[in-house]
Amino acid sequence: MIIYVRVTFDSRRIELATRLSIEEKNWSQQKQCAVGDTKEAREINKELSIVRADILKHYNRMIALDRPITAELLKNEYLGTRETEHSLIEALNYYYNRFKEKVEIGKKAANTLKCIHTTNEKIKSFIKYRYKVSDMNLSEVKTSFVTELEHYLTTKDKLSNNSAMKYIHTFKRIIKFAVDQEWMEKNPTAQFRCIYNPPDRERLTMAEIMSLYHKDLSPRLSEVRDVFVFCCFTGFSYVDVYKLTADNIVPGIDGGKWIIKDRQKTKTNERVPLLPIPLEILDRYKKDLYCETKGCLLPVNSNQCYNAYLKEIAAICDIKKHLTTHIARHTFATTITLENDVPIETVSQMLGHKNIKSTQLYAKVTDKKISNNMLELKNKLASFSGRPAETKISSK
Repeated sequence: MIIYVRVTFDSRRIELATRLSIEEKNWSQQKQCAVGDTKEAREINKELSIVRADILKHYNRMIALDRPITAELLKNEYLGTRETEHSLIEALNYYYNRFKEKVEIGKKAANTLKCIHTTNEKIKSFIKYRYKVSDMNLSEVKTSFVTELEHYLTTKDKLSNNSAMKYIHTFKRIIKFAVDQEWMEKNPTAQFRCIYNPPDRERLTMAEIMSLYHKDLSPRLSEVRDVFVFCCFTGFSYVDVYKLTADNIVPGIDGGKWIIKDRQKTKTNERVPLLPIPLEILDRYKKDLYCETKGCLLPVNSNQCYNAYLKEIAAICDIKKHLTTHIARHTFATTITLENDVPIETVSQMLGHKNIKSTQLYAKVTDKKISNNMLELKNKLASFSGRPAETKISSK
C-alpha cells in the first residue's frame, strides 16, 4: 500500500502521497510507523520523520511570517507549488547591482553604495533574527516589517535613532524600487515616516578660526591647517576640496573669483564666491610642487592622515572640539555666513544642498544670531522714538 501523510488544520483535512509504499501487515496504524527490525522498516520510518519535520518547518515559517494558514496552503508550501515570485534578498541584490553600475560610470556616489551594502547586510541579519529565515518573498514584507526593523536596529544592533533611520530610509527606497518594477502590488513601507533627532553640530567661533589660521605650525601641519581653514570659509567637504582644480575657479557675476563645481555626494552645483582668506590660501600654493604635479589647488592628505593631523593641531591650539571637514562645513554655514546675516537660501545654494531642510541641520541659529536680530529690531523700533541705536555683538 502507498503511505499518505494526512494534515489537519481547523478541522480541514488534506492528504499528501509520499513516494513510500509498504505491505499492510508491516504497518502499525496505531503507531503510524513501519514495524519490525528490517532495513526497509528503518528506512521508511526515517523518511517519514523527515517528512513530518519538513511540514512542521513550513508551518512554523508561515506563523513567523504572519501568513494565513490553511491545510491547503500548508500543502502548497510543502510541495513548493506557490506561485513563483521575487524574494526580498533578490530585490536587495538587484537594487545594489543597478546602483553599482551607475557608480562605475560616475553617476552615483560610492559612499551611497557603501550605505546600500550595509543596509542589505542589516536586513539579512534582521530576517534571520526575527523570522528565522535567510530569505522571504516580497509579498511577505508587511507594514509591521519596518517597525520591527526599527526596533531591532535600535535595541539589538544598538544604533542611534538617526543611524537606524538612515538604513530604514535606504530600505524604503529599495522597496519602492521593487514596487516600480512591479514585483510588489503595493508599498508596505509607505506609511512609515523616518523621524530624525536634530543633531548637536559643533562649529568653531571666529576667534577659534583665527587662532588656527595665525598659529605657527610645522610645514606638515600648516598644510592641513590651511585646507581646514579653506573649508571653513567655503563650506566644501573633504572629497570636494580634494578634487578642486584651476578649472573650478571662474570669474563671478561680481567680477571676483568664484569656485563652481558639482558636489561629489549629490551632484548638485556649488557656487561659492572666494573671500580674502581662502584666496590668500590658494595663492600660497600656486607654486607648490605637490599641487603642480597633481594638478590640484591644495595639498590635501589622505582622509585618515588628515583627521589625525587635525587632532594634533587642535591640541596645539588648545581647541577642545573634534576637528573634521564636517565641523568646517558647519562653521561655514553658521559662523561665517548665517551669523553674518547671509540668508539661509544663499547658504543652501553655496553648500550644494537640494533643499533648505538639509541646510537647517548645518546652520545652527546661535544666541549671537538671535541677539543681533533682536537688536536690529530694537534699533528699528527705537528710531521711531528717537532713542540711540545699540551695537551688535561682535564675533567671538
